[in-house]
This record gives sequence, structure tokens and C-alpha cells, in this order.
Amino acid sequence: MNGAKSLVKTLLNAGVDTCFSNPGTSEMHFVAALDQIPGMHCVLGLQENIVTGMADGYFRIAGKPACTLLHCGPGLSNGLANLHNARRAYSGMVNIVGDQATYHRPLDAPLTADTEALARTASSWVRTSSRAQDVGRDAAVAVQAACTAGQIATLILPSDTSWDEGGIVAEPLTVPQPAGVDPSVVEHAASALRSSKNVLILLGGRRVSLDIQAVAWRIAQTCGAALMTDYTTAQVARGRGRVQLERVPYGIDAAVEKLRRFEHIVLVGVKPPVGFFAYPGKPAFKYQEQAQLHLLARPDQNSLAALESLADALSVGSVPIPDPGERPEPASGAPTPEGLARTLAALMPEEAIVADESVSYGRGFYPHTYAAPAHDWLHTVGGAIGNGMPLATGAAIGAGKQRRVINLQADGSGMYTLQSLWTQAREQLPVTTIILNNNKYNILIGEYKGVGAEPGPTAMSMLDLSNPGLSWVHLANGMGVEAQRATTMEQCADLMASSYSRAGPFLIELMI
Repeated sequence: MNGAKSLVKTLLNAGVDTCFSNPGTSEMHFVAALDQIPGMHCVLGLQENIVTGMADGYFRIAGKPACTLLHCGPGLSNGLANLHNARRAYSGMVNIVGDQATYHRPLDAPLTADTEALARTASSWVRTSSRAQDVGRDAAVAVQAACTAGQIATLILPSDTSWDEGGIVAEPLTVPQPAGVDPSVVEHAASALRSSKNVLILLGGRRVSLDIQAVAWRIAQTCGAALMTDYTTAQVARGRGRVQLERVPYGIDAAVEKLRRFEHIVLVGVKPPVGFFAYPGKPAFKYQEQAQLHLLARPDQNSLAALESLADALSVGSVPIPDPGERPEPASGAPTPEGLARTLAALMPEEAIVADESVSYGRGFYPHTYAAPAHDWLHTVGGAIGNGMPLATGAAIGAGKQRRVINLQADGSGMYTLQSLWTQAREQLPVTTIILNNNKYNILIGEYKGVGAEPGPTAMSMLDLSNPGLSWVHLANGMGVEAQRATTMEQCADLMASSYSRAGPFLIELMI
């Protein structure tokens, strides 16, 4: 068999059965192998940043890596923004990047690039296969890397390694278990919780599951500590039956004020919280610099096991998670962030998935959605915009089309990857997209104030999307997705409820 066939069979042996792709000439033998060998679900994205974003969403829900298929260095470059987001979310994936044949590379053909250097900007593991005989072995190692602590693995395949004969199918490799937690670290955190009043337990990382929340809640209630999740947490189990977690604010002023009182912070699966950017005359840390940090578990460690060890050290008992109260009623009148959040909580189906790229409009959604049905909330954590729509698309595939995905999407960032709608239509995915259309890059207007700059007409014109205005209904229709515009919360609620009963995608353009 050729190298491409050995690659497909090795991936399938290792449990990788979904391929998000945007192929080119260098990948044609891999495409042919995908056609000839059953078992791989191939999903086409119309731009590489959609491909990598879908793989991110897939991993978060399916809990296992997919592979991507990208074309040479420029194709990989197109997908780097969402690879950055995936790396920050600890979403494992295997990137298969075609490249110039080994004997063609010295000729410096137009698509020749330093693909390895590009890959290293967002990958924890990078390798270029040099022979067809090596492809299967290298693919097995790539899958192992992707399954280890949610790493991005990039395997670069010169085209002759795909078409040459001699391919060997490799067996799956054992995935290392997360590193254990040092007992002295547990005791250090326990000591702070026993002896101090102003203690914060901060949860974060790849996923704050119900199990993690429940143990952390028992500890916090027993010891009188506060419990929060970081702003950059990738996935949070939310809604009824889950802890009513507060999120560390995005804005540096609000975050500093919220964390001011804490003298000790126990970090569980998360790094110390810092601002997304530096601002003149403002601190870089969101917490007080004199606060003592206690790293209970790194993002690559088992947060649940660490918390259970801490609970044992503190001899904490059973503490029930409080009921959030009655489910809210849908809002009425003009759209507001609070009204949209209440309407979302009122109408979302059980076990929905929320893919949130609402940006500045959605920073206050959490308090109004505590009484929603149980659901998973996915955040864009790397800061590179254009993540929400492909994230929602990949999440729907990761859930096997069995859960409704609700994409809360700012209009400006949505334009980066709106071709995701085409994939949703092609795959008939249960995704409801709510476009928050304010005809501007509103977050950047806020950032102008944050850095103390003084915008004039030229600057403001670069943040304005109203000349000409975007018609998301027409854009969605052009991608094969049904859509309607809403100008009131009543209209939005009716469209939301109607969309949830559909088998395929639907878009609501909410004018805000």
C-alpha cells in the first residue's frame, strides 16, 4: 500500500474517525485513500480557519481528536488563528499538512514555505515524514501527542510520501496518564483554606465539569472560601444541577475590583489570571500582587483527582449544590444583553451546547442563565476572533447531531468565518446561530477607552460596519441556511423556539 493508505488505516486504528478538510494538490492521494477506505467521516470547510475551528469544537464535545487536512504552508497559515484558540483551549487535534515532494522542495516552487516553522507557532508536536514507510508510525505518534493533555499535533507529509509504496499501518500507542499531584502541594493548599478567610478557589482549563464543580463546591462551603471560574475557561458545565459559578471579568478594572479581597488563590487547572492586554497606568494582574498563589493542579494534570485529594485532606463532607430557582420567562421589548440571556435560559432545550462568541455583548450572560436546563457553555479563550461559528459546527458533529448547538455570535467576528454556515447546511447540523448585529466592532470601541486613545472620524470609520450594512439573512440564505431578522425579544423568542424543533441549521439576525 502507499503512504496515504497507511495513514488513513493508522488514524482509524487509533480512534480518529473524523477529518475536517480543505485539501489541495499535495493531498490528493490522501483524499483518494479516504475515498477507498471506509470509516472516516470527512467534513469539508470552505476556508482553513473553519477547518481548524471545527476540530476544536469537535474535541471539546467528543472528547477525542479529529484530524484536519490542510494544503501546504499557506493553507496551514490560514488556519493558525483557530489553532491558536484550540491550543489555549487544550483541544487536541492532528493536523495533516501536505507539502512539496521531497525532491521538488529544492526547486523553490511558488507554494514552497517553511511549513515546520509555521506549524510550531501553534503546535506542541511537529514532524515531517520523509518516507512512505514512516508515515504510519509518525501518524500513531501524532495521535498519541494529540491525546496527551489536549495538544496540537502537526504531521507534514511531502506528497511523495503519500503516493510512494511501502506504507506500514501502525498500532495505536498508549496515551500517558496525567501527572499526579504532589501531596505537599495538596497540604499547602489545605493549610491556606484552614487558616485564612479570604481564599478563592479558581477553576479553569479545558473543562470545568459537574464532577469538578461538585468537589470544589464542597471544599468552598466547608472552608468558607469563594469559588469562581476563570474568564479563559474553555468549557463549563452550566445550568440546573450545576454550581452557579461566577466568571472572572474580562475588563481589568472590574476584575481587579472583584479579586481585590482575596489573600490566597488556589489554582485548579488554570494559570494565574492576567489581563488580555496591557493598559497605560493599569496593573497586568487581575489579582492583588501580594496575594499568595497555590497551584493545586496544572492544566495538564487531573483537576478532579487533585480536588478529591484536597477534600480528603480537609475532611469535608457532603454539601448539596443549591437550586437556582425558577426558570425565567422569555424577555420582551427591545433587545438587551440581559433580555437575551433570560430568553436563552427560558427556551433552550435540555443538554444544549452554547458556543459563545458574543464578545462584549455577552459578558453579563452568566447570572441570567443559572436556571437554564443543564447545558455546556463553550468559550473562545485564545482571543483570536472568528472562532464561534466553526466551534459550533464542530461541536454539533462531535455530539453526533444529538444535541442542539446555540451559537451566540457577534456580527464582526462572524464575518471572519461565515462560510461555516455552508458546512452546517451541507451536513444538516442542528445549529441555531444568533447574530448580534450592531453594525460595528463594539469591542474595539471599548478598547479605545481602555488604552486612553482619542479616536476621530477616520479611526471610528475603521470600526463601523454600517456603510454598507451587512444583511445576515441574505448571507445565510446564500450559504443554504434559512434565516430571519428579529428586532424585538418577542420575535427572537419565537424564532429561537421554532429553530430548536428543526433538524438542520437556522440563523436569527438580532438587531441590537
